Amino acid sequence: MHPRNVWQAMSGPGYLLSAWPWRASAYLATGALAGAAILVGLVVAVALGGVLAVVVVGLPLLVLTALAGIPVAQAERRRLRLVDRDPVPLRHRRQPPATGPWPWLVTRLRERATWRELGHALLYAVVLWPVDALVVTAALVLPLATVATPLLMATVGDGEEAKVLKRWMVTTWPAAFAAAVLGLFLLALGAYALGLAAGARAELTRVLVGAARDGDLGARVVELARSRVRLVDAFEAERRRIERDLHDGAQQRLVALTMALGLARLDAPPGPLADQLAKAHQEAGKALAELRELIHGIHPKVLADYGLQAAVEDAADRSAVPVDVRLELPGRPPRAVEAAAYFVVCEALANVARHSGASRAEVTGGHRDGRLFLQVRDDGRGGAEAGAGSGLTGLADRVSVLDGRLSLSSPPGGPTLLRVEIPCEWTERFA
Repeated sequence: MHPRNVWQAMSGPGYLLSAWPWRASAYLATGALAGAAILVGLVVAVALGGVLAVVVVGLPLLVLTALAGIPVAQAERRRLRLVDRDPVPLRHRRQPPATGPWPWLVTRLRERATWRELGHALLYAVVLWPVDALVVTAALVLPLATVATPLLMATVGDGEEAKVLKRWMVTTWPAAFAAAVLGLFLLALGAYALGLAAGARAELTRVLVGAARDGDLGARVVELARSRVRLVDAFEAERRRIERDLHDGAQQRLVALTMALGLARLDAPPGPLADQLAKAHQEAGKALAELRELIHGIHPKVLADYGLQAAVEDAADRSAVPVDVRLELPGRPPRAVEAAAYFVVCEALANVARHSGASRAEVTGGHRDGRLFLQVRDDGRGGAEAGAGSGLTGLADRVSVLDGRLSLSSPPGGPTLLRVEIPCEWTERFA
């Protein structure tokens, strides 16, 4: 896998032979040059604006100086690609509320991102570029000058002497080549120093000019939570629509078909035709029963009409294992919460009947501290696992969408306890 940034490149074995040390050098060197230019530009702009402010002409110049961080930040985002290939998101709104220079100017001056980027530009002009220049000089220029000692001795020193870094005199060729070897070693160390400095510099730049837009992260979290609630509500509404269509459409047609086959069976004389009609009548009855079970599983009418407590009691009455129900609910929770809690209980009771070998089960629950909690306990053999084909994994995902939590405790030998907690507020209260 190709490294995406200088940090990943430095962790690999081929860093010294790759282009990343030179990319880091280019990043720091261009940073030093650009920082010096920014410093000069800011000083000139502030000086001219201050001098011309007495005749009002300098005020627009000072305002434009306050926006100097925007082009600097844009250039930094592009320059960052030298050491970090991941794109840097813009921190500004892409479009002002209206067209024209004045709405754009007002929008930018009101954004906190503009002032953060101006602060970055000032930090860049005063502190960062001298550091870039110092690192490039110490980690690249000085080692290269040491490596070039034999060349300097052969050209400038006429083969007799050369100064290493203008401080140490070398008068013999072995000493000159020893200095070159030392320079290569320092150059290798300097490559890592350049990578470290460039990586740290890039991270600082990303934090200052490339973070999420002001308030955008919180807004996106809120919008994500709202969209998740809308999706859950839409899902429940779709379930109710399907249940209603099946109940009012397909089920009524099957009822009419069953009645027609029954009447035809009564009118038919004994024989093969009567036998076929009887068989068709039985199959239609089975299809009708299966459709009713399907409708009940999609969204039971008792849940929609009477609420969670009545629906849980109905599920307990239909369970193959005797179930005690003790719920203390002050009213009805939101529909999505109600449906999720009901289907968790139904799936738990189905697992008790199929797998636990229990002689009795119990459903308890209530509302406390802004959370609906339900517990399903049985006295079976235990050893159940949520991810072992029990069907609870999907229900756990559904509960988690509502910021809820589903937990299962089932030690070998029992008992098994399933607990679900969902934060909610009541939409209706019993009289």
